[in-house]
Amino acid sequence: MSQRPGSYEIDMTSGPILPAMLRFAVPLMCSSILQLLFNAADIVVVGRFAGDNSLAAVGSNSSLINLLVNLFIGLSVGANILAARHRGAGADEELRQTVHTSMLLSLVSGLFLAAAGAGLARTILVWMQSPPEVLDLAALYLRIYFLGMPATMLYNFGAALLRAVGDTRRPFRYLFIAGVINVALNLVFVVLFRMDVAGVGIATVISQCVSAFLVVRCLTREQGSVHLELRQLRFYPAQLKRILRIGIPAGIQSVLFALSNVVVQSSVNSFGEITMAGNAAAYNIECFVYTAMNAFHQANLSFTSQNLGAGKYDRLWKILLRAQGCVITVGVVMGGLGYFFGPQLLGIYSQTPEVIAAGMRRLSIICKMYAICGIMDVMVGSIRGIGYSVLPTIVTLIGACGLRLVWIATIFQVPAYHTIETVYWSYPISWIITLSAHFACFLWGMKKLRQHLGAASADQ
Repeated sequence: MSQRPGSYEIDMTSGPILPAMLRFAVPLMCSSILQLLFNAADIVVVGRFAGDNSLAAVGSNSSLINLLVNLFIGLSVGANILAARHRGAGADEELRQTVHTSMLLSLVSGLFLAAAGAGLARTILVWMQSPPEVLDLAALYLRIYFLGMPATMLYNFGAALLRAVGDTRRPFRYLFIAGVINVALNLVFVVLFRMDVAGVGIATVISQCVSAFLVVRCLTREQGSVHLELRQLRFYPAQLKRILRIGIPAGIQSVLFALSNVVVQSSVNSFGEITMAGNAAAYNIECFVYTAMNAFHQANLSFTSQNLGAGKYDRLWKILLRAQGCVITVGVVMGGLGYFFGPQLLGIYSQTPEVIAAGMRRLSIICKMYAICGIMDVMVGSIRGIGYSVLPTIVTLIGACGLRLVWIATIFQVPAYHTIETVYWSYPISWIITLSAHFACFLWGMKKLRQHLGAASADQ
């Protein structure tokens, strides 16, 4: 029996907020964790069956991949916010144009990333001071990975459009299918055919293509408000301009975070391949905590955008408070579990005691304070949801990227503090400062919104 049109969608503009937010966030949390498993499966398989150099080669690419991809993922945030506003306002034609503009933009972005990432892989890794013993393997993995970028972009934009109308269940289903394929192919290519990092790269690309095909097929068959007609793919100038106006600052903010992480990764690389391998394994564990928290950032973004479009301004603070309560709970619980079971979890990635010890040095600092990062991201969701996209980018430039660069260039260079722990402390310190600034920006944005509503009422 086929699902009736719209039955996957969640009503974000009326009724109790928390149950609806949980129905939105839990499937998104699961799908985000599954997406992480693409890379984690690569890390685990190469770490256990190909060796620590291969583990370092694949794991050290994470920050670089994020740097190159995040600008275009930011554009999908623009598509999500714009589609949610049109949905909340009942503007069906504008929503149709947003859908078709977004999907064409995703394909163009993916093709650009495939060309740029594959062509510049080795050069950028040299800039990042990748050790000679892992450079060739890291460059090979990176080139293969970026060949799958068109599929990655199609999936992320398609999933963003579905999230805009409250549908997080079908993207979760599609990622589950692709994730099973990815893990199976990892084992076949690496264990059976001994293809090392090339095998995990090819497996990841194939799984990305599967998830992209499923989400595009979903949109073309959708009879609701986000139906995609492939023959109508085109750039609608008004919608493209709005997506770029929202999405480019969001993408730049993500790039700034990723850029600071690349600088941090370069500092980590200076401690050698054991520290690199431990850092890569710990980072992958942390990412599960981060993506679980990020589900509530995405929920806050969509709920705030739809309610702004529907004129339900009285619900904005309620949405923020519930999202913050959820993200604090998830961050404290999962961060604590990540630290407490750190040795066992790191042992999944590598059996080398020195690698596990190196990973615990990172987890002991990051996991204990990770909830602060989630609180910060939820604040950004509210700021963007009420219509301010450039402001959080400026704050991030100063509070996160700038501070980390200054930290590495000053404190880390002092001989007494030239330790890996000093590198890791740059994260929580930058989160606290940036969160404080984002909260002040949200208060300012809400004040401007009240003034706008007051002026509009006076004119009537």
